[in-house]
Amino acid sequence: MRHFLDFEKPLAELEGKVEELRRTTDAGGIDVAEEVARLRDKAEKLLAQTYARLTPWQKAQVARHPERPKCLDYVAGLIEEWTPLAGDRAFADDAAVIGGLGRFRGRAVAVLGTEKGTETESRVKHNFGMAKPEGYRKARRIMELAGRFGLPILSFVDTSGAFPGIEAEARGQAEAIARSIEAGLAAPVPFVATIIGEGGSGGAIALAAADRVLMLEHAIYSVISPEGCASILWRDAALAPTAAEALKLTAEDLKRLALIDLIIPEPLGGAHRDGAATVAAVGHAVEEALEPLLALDGPTLTARRREKFLEMGRGLPA
Repeated sequence: MRHFLDFEKPLAELEGKVEELRRTTDAGGIDVAEEVARLRDKAEKLLAQTYARLTPWQKAQVARHPERPKCLDYVAGLIEEWTPLAGDRAFADDAAVIGGLGRFRGRAVAVLGTEKGTETESRVKHNFGMAKPEGYRKARRIMELAGRFGLPILSFVDTSGAFPGIEAEARGQAEAIARSIEAGLAAPVPFVATIIGEGGSGGAIALAAADRVLMLEHAIYSVISPEGCASILWRDAALAPTAAEALKLTAEDLKRLALIDLIIPEPLGGAHRDGAATVAAVGHAVEEALEPLLALDGPTLTARRREKFLEMGRGLPA
């Protein structure tokens, strides 16, 4: 069964009626094709109207949709000859961070991403996409490996943030994130990052300090989650919708602020309604973003990347 978000309840009722009528036709041979077509048309119009006016909080819900394509879906759909790499060569392997080598459109690349998992078992395995220090050290290792062998880096980011547990702090969480950002900025190869769901705080930018940062239409990217922001400012997580408005976390806001480079349109109703089309659209956008970067040498890439991030926020009102 399709998972419907709270604001999609009217749509769920309509689609439920359509499915009920279809079952009636299958069971009794009653011809209700005309009524099914009418309801389906009504549902499509309601879907378009609903998604044309999503609030930032509703976009956050769409970005977290459990059926939304995850990092490993993009790897499976876009990367050939995939060879995963494990471990940080210091402590352990972190399943929240996916890393490895493969071919994208025939070109050898290094791939990074955060994986949330799709059902209970895999979500627990991947720690719901929340990486620990060893995950960021693995990312740094792969970025340095890519630089050494001249491999472009592609990353697919979907995380609510770095793991906040005591053991992660004890193992140097902040330092590991900072070193991963440093490695991204210093990589002498093209680097294209895509925010495919949630881009949460330093846990996201650790894998997105890239030449080009792309973002799906209904993804979010923010220094803190709306719930976390509301809890800190007003001591009430229920005010998350208000915080989401203030955080400017939508793709449209971030493009307007020049914090990302491109918004990738999603299928009507969000990426979760057509995962294959979403993966294909991301692949096309990544290819277009990567192509002009391939003509630049290492020093030029790192210099431009440095300037790109230094320019962020300049000229904006205090």
